[in-house]
Amino acid sequence: MSGQKYRNQELDKMMNTMEKLISAFPENITEALAIAENATIRPASAEIKNIVICGMGGSGIGGKLVASWVATEIGVPVEGVSAYSLPHYVNENSLVIGSSYSGNTEETLSCIEEAITKNAQIIGVCSGGRMQEICEENKFDFILVPGGNPPRTALAFSIVQLLNIFAKLGLTSADRLTEIAKAKELIVSDEQEIKAKAHELAAFLKGHVPVLYAETKFEAMLVRARQQFNENGKMLCWHHTIPEMNHNELVGWGGGDERFATVFFTTKDMHRRNAKRLEICKDVIAKKGAKQMDVEAKGNSFIEQTIYLINLVDWASLYLSDLKQVDPIDIEVIDFLKESLANFK
Repeated sequence: MSGQKYRNQELDKMMNTMEKLISAFPENITEALAIAENATIRPASAEIKNIVICGMGGSGIGGKLVASWVATEIGVPVEGVSAYSLPHYVNENSLVIGSSYSGNTEETLSCIEEAITKNAQIIGVCSGGRMQEICEENKFDFILVPGGNPPRTALAFSIVQLLNIFAKLGLTSADRLTEIAKAKELIVSDEQEIKAKAHELAAFLKGHVPVLYAETKFEAMLVRARQQFNENGKMLCWHHTIPEMNHNELVGWGGGDERFATVFFTTKDMHRRNAKRLEICKDVIAKKGAKQMDVEAKGNSFIEQTIYLINLVDWASLYLSDLKQVDPIDIEVIDFLKESLANFK
């Protein structure tokens, strides 16, 4: 067998694997909701005055998404931490959630160890690993989710469990979980339309540097999109939000050119002044020759709209990897980094 033929067969195998994982997203939501229903979360031991969700990459993005979804409902601040240490304010009135799909993410474990010293209230979300051991050793509540897949394909489990924790602690209503279930129904019923738009988006981005824009409340979705194009599509990408980009990045388009492809993620209920800002931005960017494409979210709630766009971009990132003939599963460079850090004392 020639080397090229072997490579093509291996690439096809990885493409098929990622396709199955993305296809499983709705099923994962259903399974995650069942896990949430049966999970036991004890009442807070002290009044919760702030919440910190610790997580990195595919695990950390769940915290950012959930924080944005509950921002207009929850009565305490929620902060996502993707680092080795916690904010100084963390104390016994803090809820610290360690979200690590593998259970072995060193930055997240470092935060949990620090949270213990600060007497914070701690809950873990993981598929096992050291996170589970710490929770069991210290009698912390934790929710165990199915493991064994790339963390970026396990998003359903983190977002559902985080919303479930908030609801069971009485910090939010259970309505957000209902909206997740409705979001699942939406992406199932619109599967073919989503895939068609994803093919269009992948073809639009091929050979260009993606620049992604949306309203501020969708920034977590933009981060997720960037991550998917990074990992699945093996490409650099950046994002910014409207209206903030009007106060800085818009000037940067003075150096823009045809290398860039801009994607505007929109909704029918976009703030009217942001819609006008977007219109003006399009005119400015068009003069620099950059391609432009609109992707409008479907859904009757913020969560439904976000899940719709996440699913669409997941598919687009897979189709883009196919167009570029790159392995959507491979994270060799991250594995190399972890191995190098393991030898660093």
